[in-house]
Amino acid sequence: MAATILVAEDQADIRDLLVMNLRSANYDVHAVADGTAALASQNEQASDLLILDLMMPGMDGLEVCKALRARGRTTPILMLTAKSTELDRVLGLELGADDYLTKPFSLAELLARVKALLRRADVQRVAQSGVQGQPSLIRNGDLEIAPAKRSVRYQGVALDCTTLEFDLLLHFAQHPGHVFSRSQLLDAVWGYTHDGYEHTVTTHINRLRAKLEADPMRPQLILTVRGAGYKMREAPQ
Repeated sequence: MAATILVAEDQADIRDLLVMNLRSANYDVHAVADGTAALASQNEQASDLLILDLMMPGMDGLEVCKALRARGRTTPILMLTAKSTELDRVLGLELGADDYLTKPFSLAELLARVKALLRRADVQRVAQSGVQGQPSLIRNGDLEIAPAKRSVRYQGVALDCTTLEFDLLLHFAQHPGHVFSRSQLLDAVWGYTHDGYEHTVTTHINRLRAKLEADPMRPQLILTVRGAGYKMREAPQ
């Protein structure tokens, strides 16, 4: 069965181009011209993936993303942004968007991102079904991760993580002490490597630190290794 994708883009030429190419890639595509219609469509039937333009009349992509995440929706969201809106791109990720592309973008890259996001969603569904051989609980000091349940507890408190925050934290927890570059993390967690998008990794790490660290400016769990990347501390003995 084809994956369903909602495209919300107010520029008709871009919207039509996206729909045509996504359908050519055998996706079931529905398109709307504003955020209000996008949110309404998800109330009726959730899509497998959303492509949201950041700037739309009325309710914009940021508001749609925030509203869906506030309702507990974990649908993958790919945000389309203009090159001049760096702060908006960061805000989109902080509000729960899984990835972003800046305009103008190549259709090949967009299709690769879509494929990666959908593949990750499939992996999550398999994990939640309880695959044999997967550890039921991963511990690192006060951190506890249940992969099958996709739940996180830290110092006894349940944490609310977005899809990519969880995947990133799980990847670190599965390899304590191992240093990963941002490019390696993009490839392992996001499913692609593309120059210029390493900032996506930094944003998600900062969001995890804000949830896990008493002082995010002096992290004790997810550490920066200067000139190399990031690592999770090894479990205390």
